[in-house]
Amino acid sequence: MQISTNLFSLNAQRSLDRTSNDLTRSLSRLSSGLRINSAADDAAGLAVGSRMTAQLRGMNRAERNANDSVSLLQTAEGAMGTVVEALQRARELAVQAANATNNSNDRAALQAEVSQLMAEIDRVGRATTFNGTQVFAQETQGIAGDTNVRAVLDGLKLGWLEEAESRISRFFGIQGDGAELRIQLTAFTDSAGGAAARVVGAFTSAGPGVKGTDLRLQVDMADFTPPNLPSGGNAPFYNDRIIAHEMVHAVMYRAMDNFQALPTWFTEGVAEFVHGADERLAADVQAAGGIGALLTAAPLGSWASTSAHYSTGYLATRYLHDALKDAGASGGLKAFMQALSQPGATMDATFSQFFAASGGPTSLAAFEADFAANGAAFFNAGIDLANADTGAIGGLDADRGPAFTAESVIDNISGTAYGDNTLKGFRLRYDESNPTGTSTRNLSFHVGTQSALQEGGQTIDSRVGAVNVQALGLGEVDVAKDARRAIVHIDEALTFLNSQRGEIGAQLSRMDGVIANLRSGSVNLAASRSRIMDADFAQESARQVRAQILQQAAVSMLAQANAIPQLALSLLR
Repeated sequence: MQISTNLFSLNAQRSLDRTSNDLTRSLSRLSSGLRINSAADDAAGLAVGSRMTAQLRGMNRAERNANDSVSLLQTAEGAMGTVVEALQRARELAVQAANATNNSNDRAALQAEVSQLMAEIDRVGRATTFNGTQVFAQETQGIAGDTNVRAVLDGLKLGWLEEAESRISRFFGIQGDGAELRIQLTAFTDSAGGAAARVVGAFTSAGPGVKGTDLRLQVDMADFTPPNLPSGGNAPFYNDRIIAHEMVHAVMYRAMDNFQALPTWFTEGVAEFVHGADERLAADVQAAGGIGALLTAAPLGSWASTSAHYSTGYLATRYLHDALKDAGASGGLKAFMQALSQPGATMDATFSQFFAASGGPTSLAAFEADFAANGAAFFNAGIDLANADTGAIGGLDADRGPAFTAESVIDNISGTAYGDNTLKGFRLRYDESNPTGTSTRNLSFHVGTQSALQEGGQTIDSRVGAVNVQALGLGEVDVAKDARRAIVHIDEALTFLNSQRGEIGAQLSRMDGVIANLRSGSVNLAASRSRIMDADFAQESARQVRAQILQQAAVSMLAQANAIPQLALSLLR
């Protein structure tokens, strides 16, 4: 029997300490609701739970980010909807302005409303903000691309080509045969002041029946800048008239049986005659010092590509036109051109066909000699350079028709359609595209829980184009001046905005999926984290009761163990 070391007491104390610790842990878990309150409870579980907590909070924040992103995109889409409504109204006004029932005052009033609509579009583009930041890009680069190239393309597609073909068919009786005609705006230049445009082609061989291939209408943008639509007016040589001139060559390449054998003065004179060249002729006569000096300096049989030679070719063509009418040819030059386009036709045979009966020139050489002798007298007696008529075939001076002025000779609002193929005699192909695209504001929506630098798929990238008049290519919209062009440009702006709204709508749908996925992931992750971190109250309350009973038993046993050494006193009595 020992007194100094009470092993019974020590064992009881050890058990009491253990049950006290168990009771403390149970009380801590029951009071906090957590199974792990310190690293001592479960070091590995604490690490896993802490990582899950970070991910869960990141998911919750990402969901709120996605909802905020939806709000921003809805703000942008709503503003675009407002702009679309303004454009729809502007288009309605442009369609109204295109009607011939409106006078200049009516069109001016319509344009006044259009101007206000354009101002509102600019205001919406500037004033639309989200959380103090402008939603749309503010740059003016837009869907118009190079505005000069766009304007020339507009002119070609809206009437220049179609009206030229119509005049050639109406007054010359010839038309293309469906061959391809390529339109090139950057393939040729000889600087401003040179050839403003040209038609080039290739011939596989020489002789009758060989038609030009690989036809290309090449425009020198150096001369077509600025385009000054609708008439392209850089008087006296309007761009629309230049196109009409070149289209004569294009048609003759395919309509004439032996285009290569035709004299240049004739092909160029006919091309000048389709739109009239009185302005050029007047300037060249004055520069030469009189009509006699001009004809001497630029005779028909010796062609040089100078303005004087173009003028004499034009005058000779008008001389031929009058001579043909005097000889009884219906339509004058029209009948001559149709005959010349027949298989096997030659210039000599065609002259003989029309003038043999009247005693006129029966060959090309005879006509050239006749014009050299009588051209000056014809000019002095029959050419009126003082009036507004250009001298075009079918007009007031040439045929006692309506006066064709420099701006009206090519009717730029007569086109029936806008597009790449508006001609009956050619398949058009535009070689150059006009690069377009607005400046954009790039948006990166963080909808993941990780850093985008560390792990992909954490962001959704979006972009919003600039929304202002210049960016939408509407800076030159004028329904009073050119309603058809305004309609085309408004349609292009509407197409762009509808595309932008479609992209935003798709992104909004995507955001709905992102939010649903984040919510699902958050719930499942919270459940997994709960299994690690949260206390099981049923289990912990049972442990608490067990620990309390054991603690009470341990205290009782400790009291008894402490009393055991007192038994040693009985031995000492």
